Amino acid sequence: MATRAQIRRRIRLQRRELSPAERHRIAERIVHRITSLPIFARSRRIAIYLPNDGEVDLRPLLTHTRAAGKRWYLPVLGLPYENRLWFMPYTPGSALRSNRFGIPEPAMRRRERACRPWALDLILAPLVAFDAAGNRLGMGGGYYDRSLAFLHTRRRWRKPRVLGIAYGFQQVAKLPTACWDVPLDAVVTDLGVHQGLHPGSQADERLLWSRNFSGR
Repeated sequence: MATRAQIRRRIRLQRRELSPAERHRIAERIVHRITSLPIFARSRRIAIYLPNDGEVDLRPLLTHTRAAGKRWYLPVLGLPYENRLWFMPYTPGSALRSNRFGIPEPAMRRRERACRPWALDLILAPLVAFDAAGNRLGMGGGYYDRSLAFLHTRRRWRKPRVLGIAYGFQQVAKLPTACWDVPLDAVVTDLGVHQGLHPGSQADERLLWSRNFSGR
């Protein structure tokens, strides 16, 4: 089995090689799949991300749902803990600044406006790779895993739902895992919606699809 570092190098390179036209076309397809999910329709507080290192660009999602009564949030570092994520309100006109990794975050960082992860309905999370069991490989910082560690204790009521967002080629046969990894409820790609199959998953299929979506 390839190591995490080897998988990251290979897929990040493949991701960067996409042309701007390919990125745009694939992002539109993924946005369409997201907006068709019942869990998306039911969610009001939704965390997204701004693309970095060739990630899928979800900003078109905001224009598709401008009048749907949804509130959008972006992850921020260091509020108040350096190794965890909090989430700040975001609109297309929000002032941004780059964090220490060069990723844009809302410049307004008043703690009373921040949303803690468990107060969100849905998190659309970037990733480097995933497998059919719902395991996620990120960039290596562990921020999402530490911030969502409380989900390990949930057996019935799970909030937020966590959907990975990726290009179809980011799926691998099997990922090396660690005990602190937080599995995904599902992954949305240009090829379909992949239901999380990890042991103990409480994902309700009615919140996603009645069956896996093939994309045909």
